[in-house]
Amino acid sequence: MAEVKVARVFADNTGSHGNLLGIVTNGTQVPLEDRLAFARKVGYSATVFIDDLTSGAVRIYTPVAELDLAGHPLVGAAWTIGTTPMVLRPPAGVVEAWREGDAWWIRAALGACPPWWHERLHSPADIAALDEPLHPRQDMTQLWAWEDEAAGRVRARVFAGRLGIAEDEACGSATMRLAAALGCELTVRHGSGSIIHARPGAAPGTAEIGGRVVAGLSREI
Repeated sequence: MAEVKVARVFADNTGSHGNLLGIVTNGTQVPLEDRLAFARKVGYSATVFIDDLTSGAVRIYTPVAELDLAGHPLVGAAWTIGTTPMVLRPPAGVVEAWREGDAWWIRAALGACPPWWHERLHSPADIAALDEPLHPRQDMTQLWAWEDEAAGRVRARVFAGRLGIAEDEACGSATMRLAAALGCELTVRHGSGSIIHARPGAAPGTAEIGGRVVAGLSREI
C-alpha cells in the first residue's frame, strides 16, 4: 500500500474545479515496473511520483503511458514540495518552479511537451457544446476560442484519447504551447471551469503556466 495525496490543480478563484492529481510523495516505494498499473488504479488523468524531495526528481504517468513532461503534475509537485523557487527534474530535464501570490508556476522547454494539436473554434459556445473531439483521430487536441482577445481570455477543452484520457479537465502542457503560439499572456477557462494562467517563457523556446492548487483527501492504493 502507498499513500496518494490528492490535489486539484488549476482551481478557480473560489477554489472550485481543478484537475485531479494523484501525488505519491515517497515515490520510490512504488517500483518503476508497477507505476503504470498503480496510476491506472488511482484513476486520474495523471499521477506524479516524487522520487527525491531534495533534487526534485519526479516521474509522471497517465493511465496508459509515462510522460516526460506534463503541466498539472509538475505544478502539483511544486505545490507539494513547497520550496520557492525550486527545480523539478522530470525525465524531460530541468523545470523551474516558483510561487506568485496564491499560484504555483513552472517554466519548461516547449520541445519537451507532448505533441498537442490546436484547433480554434468560432466561439466559447462552440467549445461548451462539445461532448467529444471534432474527429475521432483528434486524440491529442486542444480546442479553443477567444472569450476576450484583447484581454487574453480563452475558453478551451482538451481530448486526449491517445493518453487514456477521454477529456482532460485542465491541460497545462497544451496551454503552454498555445501561449507560445499566440505570443501573449493568457487566462484560460478550461474544462468545466478550471483556470490556467500561461505566457511565453522568459527564455527562448520555453513557456510558463501557473494556477491555484487545492488539497483533496488522501487515499491509499
